[in-house]
Amino acid sequence: MINNEYKTLVQRLMKDDITNGDESVADAIIASDFYDHTNPPGMREGIEGHKAVVRLFRHSFADMQWEIEDMLVDENKVIIRTRMHGTHTGEFFGVAATGKHVSVSGIHVLRIANGKIAEHWGNNDDLGMMRQLGAIA
Repeated sequence: MINNEYKTLVQRLMKDDITNGDESVADAIIASDFYDHTNPPGMREGIEGHKAVVRLFRHSFADMQWEIEDMLVDENKVIIRTRMHGTHTGEFFGVAATGKHVSVSGIHVLRIANGKIAEHWGNNDDLGMMRQLGAIA
């Protein structure tokens, strides 16, 4: 049942790794040569790049929670529609902490290889987030 194994892997990514910040889970489920097509400029690739992005978000939104609203599996890819909720408690790409709560939708595609997450493409509603933070009109 590869389908269920892939779903479980992605659920662990969103809950245990990203939401809870458990880096031991990242070590278990992310490929060492992981490539994230959405990393900000200057962020490292590989598992250390992934951990750095998760730390950045967890610093900026200390109570952040990621929810999977929909999930589809197609061969070696898992597609998820997500929602992130959190309070802006730390600097985020030049925007000082506002204390505002945000709710941000996103779509992510994750490629699975050898039982680990090997690649990520994604798009979150960054414009909507910046509006919610009051950073733009």
